Amino acid sequence: MDGEIGWLALSLAPGIGGRNFHRLLRRFGSPDRVFTARRSELEEIRGLKSTTIDAIKSSLLREAAEKEKIRLHSLGIEIIQWGTDKYPNYLANISDPPPLLYLRGKLLPEDERAVAVVGSRQASAYGLSVCKKICQELAWHGWTVVSGMARGIDSAAHRGALGGGGRTLAVWGTGLDVVYPKENLTLSKEIASSGAIVSEFPLGTPPEPGNLPVRNRIISGLSLGVMVVEATVRSGSLITARMALDQGRQVFAVPGPVGRPTVEGSHRLIKEGAKLVESAEDIIEELIPMVDRKLHKEGKSMPIGEQPELNEKERQLWEVLGMDPLHIDAIARALNLALAETAELLLRLEIKGLVKQLPGTFFVREFYN
Repeated sequence: MDGEIGWLALSLAPGIGGRNFHRLLRRFGSPDRVFTARRSELEEIRGLKSTTIDAIKSSLLREAAEKEKIRLHSLGIEIIQWGTDKYPNYLANISDPPPLLYLRGKLLPEDERAVAVVGSRQASAYGLSVCKKICQELAWHGWTVVSGMARGIDSAAHRGALGGGGRTLAVWGTGLDVVYPKENLTLSKEIASSGAIVSEFPLGTPPEPGNLPVRNRIISGLSLGVMVVEATVRSGSLITARMALDQGRQVFAVPGPVGRPTVEGSHRLIKEGAKLVESAEDIIEELIPMVDRKLHKEGKSMPIGEQPELNEKERQLWEVLGMDPLHIDAIARALNLALAETAELLLRLEIKGLVKQLPGTFFVREFYN
């Protein structure tokens, strides 16, 4: 069988699971070789049940995989195999990466500069507002927002990123043909058109509680850090935060009104060392050195602080700009310059990749050119 069919067929084997899939890969090198292995060799694999071996030795998995591939193609869903160039780098290096990712939309190299956002499904108006604002700010500065498209904080995170004109990734705990919750159908289409939806679950997988912890390790695995917005002490968001720490990710938490159960978990994280977040700048200043090291290794351009070619007026303009968008009129007043000269300076910095223009002639910093 061809390579993609082999991967898909093995993933459909009953009881296979990600850990057994990787055990088989380590032992045989590829799914195709798994299917040609002798039964006695398969029986040597720890944790592999006889029912799984029976399925591998039958022809039914190949037939199911071929039908599945046709259906995936008709739905515009791509399969990404672990170990290939298309597979996200950060996710590939967690302890138990999904062998296969189902993808609708596109993953881009800049998605490695990502922040995950998790929180309560029954979020307050305060939590939803703060989450949306911070994610919008992250998007303005070229950061990808990753979440799970659940009700509440997840949905606010995606909408904030979309509202900021940025990219967002949704990780589902269902098959990509099962939209959950159903009211997010329109949101899912918006995410797929300007980012991506990913899942490790095959088509038809319904929303089940046991899928959420599995999904959450992907949410944190795709990101440099995880921000928690409104979480109780027993919230699944805290489990995601623990996963993030296990994966070597940074953890952030948004504080809330004292005494509310919906923020007790967030406050506990802060007490345990999570960074308190009031704006996107709190996240970016913590994560930018990690991106900086990666760019340095790859020979890409470095932050503004290491670029000496700015003249005095250009540097003054850069220092006026901050995390929040500023209108050109406000920039001109701050610099005591005419609008025409201000516009010229902004254009020069925009060409250098140091300034980003937003709708309505508002401007913000860009950290990398």
